[in-house]
Amino acid sequence: MTSTACKNCPLRKRTLFTPFTDDELAFMQTFKTGELKVAPGTTILLEGSTSPQLFTVLSGMGTRYTTLENGKRQVINFLFPGDFAGLQAGLMGEMMHSVEASTHMTLCVFRRGDMWNLFRQHPGRAYDLTWIAAVEEHFLGETIASLGQRDATQRIAWALVRIHERLKAAGMYKDNRVPLPFRQQDLADALGLSLVHTNKTLKALRAKGLAQWSDGSLELKKIAALADLAMIDLERPQQRPLM
Repeated sequence: MTSTACKNCPLRKRTLFTPFTDDELAFMQTFKTGELKVAPGTTILLEGSTSPQLFTVLSGMGTRYTTLENGKRQVINFLFPGDFAGLQAGLMGEMMHSVEASTHMTLCVFRRGDMWNLFRQHPGRAYDLTWIAAVEEHFLGETIASLGQRDATQRIAWALVRIHERLKAAGMYKDNRVPLPFRQQDLADALGLSLVHTNKTLKALRAKGLAQWSDGSLELKKIAALADLAMIDLERPQQRPLM
């Protein structure tokens, strides 16, 4: 299988991602060992396991989740094109959550063992990894704030706006919609809601002409009003590094 050359990476064309210097581009081409294509439902990283590989999502979407002692699944967040996966295993020795493909996915593959060369020889790229980890921590903090301070309607509004704007910035906005291939149960799990409550709330938002999530895609008809409902400012996602 032919691997996408880093210089031809379609994600690099998106303004969401900071541009590479020539040196960074050359390093990333040596850092990347290939690509992995997986089908929906494939476990990419397993909680409690070690992995010799790290991944960047080139295309497709996935779900990060942890399994509770009673066997139930708690969704932590979602994986979108440009997201990095496997950093926990790279730094802590094993994964603290699992990663599963929600759609067909193509992943850029890196050797975990080469990560230390990155820190030694390319401090700028190492800083980017630190930035990625900090952003994930911030997102989890915002999620906790939503669970504690927003009601069900506000939580769902917050999630839909954040996901919509992230995917739009990644170039996935077409015909006024972005793809949203997850299950309602996944969203309910991520927001600490029951499936019934989530379904009723989505129907209410649709009836008000605010949001339409159907057939694997999302349209926000009145995004400013939905952002107001979610108690957030409507702003373009911050530019981020691409590994």
